[in-house]
Amino acid sequence: MSGRTITLNGLSLKLDDIVRVARHGDAVRLSEDAVRAVGRAAALVESWADSDRVIYGITTGFGDLASVRISREDRAALQENLLRSHACGVGEPYPVDVTRAIMLLRINTLSRGHSGISLRTLSGLVELLNAGIHPLIPCQGSVGASGDLCPLSHLALGLMGEGMAEYRGRVVPAAEALSNAGLAPVSLGAKEGLALNNGTTVMNAVGALALLDAERLVRTADVAAALSMEALHGVPYAYDARTHALRPFKGQNAVASNLRRLIEGSGIVERYKRDRVQDAYSLRCVPQVHGAGRDALAYVRGVLETEINSVTDNPLIFPDDGEALSGGNFHGEPLALAMDFFGLAMAEFGSISERRQARMVDASLSGLPPFLIEGSGLNSGFMIPQYVSASLVSENKVLAHPSCVDSIPTSANQEDHVSMGGYSARKAAAILDNVRKVVAVELLTGAQALEFSMKDLKPGKGTGAAHACIRSEIPFLRRDEFLHPLIDRAIELTRGGAVLDATEAAVGTLD
Repeated sequence: MSGRTITLNGLSLKLDDIVRVARHGDAVRLSEDAVRAVGRAAALVESWADSDRVIYGITTGFGDLASVRISREDRAALQENLLRSHACGVGEPYPVDVTRAIMLLRINTLSRGHSGISLRTLSGLVELLNAGIHPLIPCQGSVGASGDLCPLSHLALGLMGEGMAEYRGRVVPAAEALSNAGLAPVSLGAKEGLALNNGTTVMNAVGALALLDAERLVRTADVAAALSMEALHGVPYAYDARTHALRPFKGQNAVASNLRRLIEGSGIVERYKRDRVQDAYSLRCVPQVHGAGRDALAYVRGVLETEINSVTDNPLIFPDDGEALSGGNFHGEPLALAMDFFGLAMAEFGSISERRQARMVDASLSGLPPFLIEGSGLNSGFMIPQYVSASLVSENKVLAHPSCVDSIPTSANQEDHVSMGGYSARKAAAILDNVRKVVAVELLTGAQALEFSMKDLKPGKGTGAAHACIRSEIPFLRRDEFLHPLIDRAIELTRGGAVLDATEAAVGTLD
C-alpha cells in the first residue's frame, strides 16, 4: 500500500486517482459531506421499508417481478437473495487492479447519497478495499443494463463474507479473508443489495484503466512510427506544420509536432530527403491516422470522466423531495458506444503499424537487406514477427465489431434493450493489449532496420534515444536467434513505458 488516502464525495474523483488506488494501493475514505448525504438517504429508505408504500426494489421484487409485493418481514432477505441469485458470472476473474478500480468506483457513486445504502454497509466496502480484500468477479455475465448486475453481485457477496476473494496474493473464501483482516461480514438492509449491484461500475472501471494505458501507448506508437520512417529513409515533408494548420484537428497537429521533434537532427533524414517528395501512406499519413485515434480517445475520456462521478443505480433517492424515482441511469449505452469507438480507434494504430513493419522487411520497398538480416536465405530474420503483427491486426478486425448494436432482451422482456457495454469494455481492453504487442514488434523491427543506416549517419534526437533504450535490452541480430524472448522484452519495454520515458527524456514530453 502507498500510504496515501483519497477522499471520496462522488463528485471530484479523477481518472488518475483510479490508477493510484487500483495499481499503487492508495486507500480511500468518505468525506464528511458524503457521510451526511448517505445518512439522509438511508434514513428515508428505512422509513419506507416500514411502510406500505410501493417502491421498486424496496417493497417489490426486481425486474419483471416488480409487481410482486414483498412483506415487511422479508424485505431484508430480499436484498441478500438478489445478490446470491445474480452472482452467477462465468469466465476468468478480473485481475486485481480492475477489481480495485471497480470497488473504488462503486464506493464513489454510492457516496453521493442518492442510492439509499447505509453508512454501515458503505463503510464496510471502504474497509474491504483498504484491507486489500478483492472479491473474485467473473468477467462474463453482464449485458450492460441494468448496468453490471451480475459482476457487481459477486463484489457485494464478498462484503457479505460469501464467495471467494484474493487476499495477500492467495485466493481464499471471502469469510476467511474478512476474518484474517479483522473484519466482519455485513448484513444488508432495505435497498442495499440493489444499491450495490445496479450500475455501470464494472464497464466504467475496465474502460478507465484501458484509456489511461492507451493514452501512453499512443505516444509510444508515435515513437515507433518515427523510428520506422527514419529506417525506411522517409522524407519529412508530410509533417510540416503549415500543412496541418490547414486541417486543425487537435490530434493530427499534435502527432505531426511529435514526429518533427522525434526526427529532429537526423542525419539519416537529411541524407535521403532529396530522393523523393512523398512516402507511402503508412508513413506520410501518420499524423492523420494516429491523430484521429487520439481525438477518439479524447471523446472516450470525456465520457469516462463524466461517468466516474455519476449515480447510475435505480431507483434513485432524492431526500430533499422525499421521493424515489425509477429511471434508466443504469443503462450502459454511453459507455458502450464510447468503448466501441475506443476499440475502433486503437485497432487502427495496430493496422498502420503492421503496414510499416511490412515495408521494412520487404527489400523491394525498403532498400534494406531482405527481412533485415545479413545472409538472408540461410537466415529468416524478421520475416515472422511481421506475421505475428498481421495475426494480431486480423484478430482486432473481428474484435472491433461494435457490441452496442447487438441487444438481447432479458428479464421476460421487461429489460428489452440492453447496451452490452460490459463486453464493449472488455474487448476494447483486448484490442489495446494486441496493439501494444504490435507496437512492440514495430519498435523491435525499426531498431533493427535503423541499424543499417546508423553505421555512418546519426539518427534523430528522439529516435536515437528510443533506439538506445531498445539496444540496452535487445541486441542487434546478426543471425537467426530464438525471437520469442526478444519480442517479450520489447513488449515489456512498451508496457512498462521504458522506451517512451527514454525518448521523452531526450525531447521532452510528447503531445
